[in-house]
Amino acid sequence: MASAGTEKGASPPGRRQLLGFLLGSSVFASLASIFYPILKFVLPPPSGELDSDTVVAARLDELAPSAAKIFRFGNRPGLLIRLPEGGYRAFSATCTHLDCTVQFRQREQDVWCACHNGIYDLRGRNVSGPPPRPLEEYDVHERGEEIVVARREQA
Repeated sequence: MASAGTEKGASPPGRRQLLGFLLGSSVFASLASIFYPILKFVLPPPSGELDSDTVVAARLDELAPSAAKIFRFGNRPGLLIRLPEGGYRAFSATCTHLDCTVQFRQREQDVWCACHNGIYDLRGRNVSGPPPRPLEEYDVHERGEEIVVARREQA
């Protein structure tokens, strides 16, 4: 009398299970590689933006005249410049050409994009190079000992 596990013509259960596992996992991997990019495209990414449109960019005593500081404004960089006469200006620190981060050059008194040598003046206007439009300008307010930067209202 033959036992149930050793019937004539039957494969050992180990090989059959291994083959079934490999076939099933390859089907699963194929479906995942098809549907994952579709889901990433359809579902919006998590937003890193701040809930408000204002941020504390610096302290009043932090910047000397003709100095600048990069600060975080939501998920993008901002540039706060203290003008030689003592006032402040703030811009988006993202170049309007290819989204490189711009920097303030103290000696030249301008804002410079190192990616393709784009230059902006201290009002954010594109002066030379490939940038197609001016930098986005922010409103700057002094609140106590802090410098607060806010998005401008769209008219």
